[in-house]
Amino acid sequence: MTLWTAQEGAAATGGQVAGDWDATGVSIDTRTIAPGDLFVALKAARDGHDFVAQALEKGAAAALVSHVPEGVDPAKLLVVDDVQTGLEKLGIAGRDRCRAQVVAVTGSVGKTSTKEMLRCVLGAQGTVHAAEKSYNNHWGVPLTLARMPADVDFAVIEIGMNHPGEIAPLSRMARPHVAMVTIVAPAHLAAFESLEGIAREKGAIFEGLEPGGTAVINGDLPVSLILREMAEARAAHVIDFGEAAGNHHRVTEVTICDAATVAQGRAWRSNVLYKVAVPGRHFAVNGMGVLAVAHALGLDRALAVTALGQWQPGAGRGLREVVLLDPVETQLTLELIDDAYNANPASLGASLEVLAAAEPRDGLGRVTHGRRIAYLGDMKELGAGEVAMHRALAGHPSMAKIDVVHCVGPLMRELWRALPYEKRGHWTEDSRAMAARVRHDLDAGDVVLVKGSLSMALSRVVDAIRKMGQTPAGGNG
Repeated sequence: MTLWTAQEGAAATGGQVAGDWDATGVSIDTRTIAPGDLFVALKAARDGHDFVAQALEKGAAAALVSHVPEGVDPAKLLVVDDVQTGLEKLGIAGRDRCRAQVVAVTGSVGKTSTKEMLRCVLGAQGTVHAAEKSYNNHWGVPLTLARMPADVDFAVIEIGMNHPGEIAPLSRMARPHVAMVTIVAPAHLAAFESLEGIAREKGAIFEGLEPGGTAVINGDLPVSLILREMAEARAAHVIDFGEAAGNHHRVTEVTICDAATVAQGRAWRSNVLYKVAVPGRHFAVNGMGVLAVAHALGLDRALAVTALGQWQPGAGRGLREVVLLDPVETQLTLELIDDAYNANPASLGASLEVLAAAEPRDGLGRVTHGRRIAYLGDMKELGAGEVAMHRALAGHPSMAKIDVVHCVGPLMRELWRALPYEKRGHWTEDSRAMAARVRHDLDAGDVVLVKGSLSMALSRVVDAIRKMGQTPAGGNG
């Protein structure tokens, strides 16, 4: 299905075209580009103009450029003054022509998992457009909008930030009917003076709300009043969610099981029982926020609750998997909790709670006693209090049930030093050194959490654990 014609692209961006083409998608990466895509030659670590010829060779319909690269057919180009601005205009035009009800999501923790919950819940009641990855910045939001088909029923737009002033213009571009803030927590404190400053930036998502729009806010936070004041200034309706009494959508009881979380609460002004197919109190609370969004959109309650129970987290965001250690003795397994995509004090605390609730299995391996083991990497961008925040994790209530903690990075060395000796695993400067150790440190029956900021590359540790796995006899190798 055609997404943009040459004439539509030119009208949207104010650019020039010398030929006729039809694009069925939009891409910024030649590594994943599909035939028929419009390639956007952004300047980032490298200049996208250097890859235009390669994109066209791979079947791209055309390229959005600011000049004609050497040796490229001008008939395959959409030429604009500035590529980033051109992408933004294309995104705005994509939003303008779409009839969807749009939901925007931000928060210090849980943006992407909540976006995926919404994709699942809304997808049970119509067609949904949302980015496949965590595309939530100055190019990710317009790219998501530019890729949006005109005839979808719902769109979910994730909006993030690293510095002040980033969220409001992205929200105005998305023009949501419902805007949601999951949580405000110590993250990016290096760029903000305080938690209150982060709250005001997150609350800026309400500036783009459509007339008559709804704000959905976490009512359990020290800064919830700031969010409410900002929401009331822009929204026709405000719905708060959380565990505290007085929240419009309220979680009253959470049961964290080994492989799921069951929650009870109040929604649609009546009792509700729901499940998310992954352990974690934070997933249950954000799930209630998702039900609040469904309520704001006037969706069917039963379908929303049922669909929420079918959602599962993606790789690096709490995904749980069983690693088979022996192809013959198939009971020799360990369980991996892959949460290596990002970390801050709030999300790491939630992950420790999940690990503490997990059930290791005894009598299987060399150790015979199944253990709860954590591999933790530095939490970045926490500002002046970063050392104290890392050290304080030693006192987290969930640490009582965790057997061994391995630490990666100079900041996590502070936690390593603060841990009781019997819980203290290894400390390494980087993830590569830690990954080399996992075969010696883990055993059948263990449950293993891997968590850290993206720049710490704890995905290496995750990959090393997966490589311990064996293909069962008769498998496909």
